[in-house]
Amino acid sequence: MGYTVAVVGATGAVGAQMIKMLEESTLPIDKIRLLASARSAGKTLKFKDQDITIEETTETAFEGVDIALFSAGGSTSAKYAPYAVKAGAVVVDNTSYFRQNPDVPLVVPEVNAHALDAHNGIIACPNCSTIQMMVALEPVRQKWGLDRIIVSTYQAVSGAGMGAILETQRELREVLNDGVKPRDLHAEILPSGGDKKHYPIAFNALPQIDVFTDNDYTYEEMKMTKETKKIMEDDSIAVSATCVRIPVLSAHSESVYIETKEVAPIEEVKAAIAAFPGAVLEDDVAHQIYPQAINAVGSRDTLLVVSVKTWMLKKESTCGLFQTTCSKVLLGTQFRLQKLFTNVDWFVQQLN
Repeated sequence: MGYTVAVVGATGAVGAQMIKMLEESTLPIDKIRLLASARSAGKTLKFKDQDITIEETTETAFEGVDIALFSAGGSTSAKYAPYAVKAGAVVVDNTSYFRQNPDVPLVVPEVNAHALDAHNGIIACPNCSTIQMMVALEPVRQKWGLDRIIVSTYQAVSGAGMGAILETQRELREVLNDGVKPRDLHAEILPSGGDKKHYPIAFNALPQIDVFTDNDYTYEEMKMTKETKKIMEDDSIAVSATCVRIPVLSAHSESVYIETKEVAPIEEVKAAIAAFPGAVLEDDVAHQIYPQAINAVGSRDTLLVVSVKTWMLKKESTCGLFQTTCSKVLLGTQFRLQKLFTNVDWFVQQLN
């Protein structure tokens, strides 16, 4: 007997990736329901070469649904996820809405799959930038512990949605084809659609993702801080993040400085990462092999690639510098759903 699966936000960039991965999954699916806003209702999308009519997301849309994958914004999850749970579905939420709810597990399967045991119908997926860092650092934490994490991200525009991708492409055409100066470009979305000012991303780097909080960090940066502590179940880890948007369409990169509790020999660290599920060690600088965004795009088998250096300012090997790259959309939105998307059948087995 198969499952009935609903995809909420089916018309978005992440929704499209959800549909594609469900097609490729071995999860037995009897029926798929594609849900979106009222303006998309009645249109069709393909699932395994069949036309599926899009339905409006409503309070009653989840009757008979076993698994509901949400990626239509926090307000949609807040309003409709409880109705899905009430109807008997297990919700996998790809937004930030439930991540800090103490009653909702925030899960990276390679790190804290045991947290699924405590779910009450809703499982939250972490921020994509947090996930790739967790997968890289978990083998280190397991063997040598972690005291401090300082991360700088280089994030693709796909994290801001399809509109940001289209805006970036337009700006690049205007500069390259029409001779417009980058500073004269007109921006409507980036760095944050919810903020007062907007700046071009073409030939630029924007040190703002989401709006700023009262402590002068952005919400994106605070997500990485708070989610790291919750996922690793350790409030004592000091975390500081600087998140920067760059003109790459898809695949995030990060530079991660860490301090470990115990001496961690660099070659042993590399071996631990190479053996860890979900991570691929690309670290052969003598042959110029290292993580690159273009090599991560579209790859399900190498979602996360890592290289490691020792920290040159301290002699003892309690510090390290990591470079990571992962596919943004495949990691979720948007890895946000690493194994929970790329191996949905694995996920369901954990719930049963």
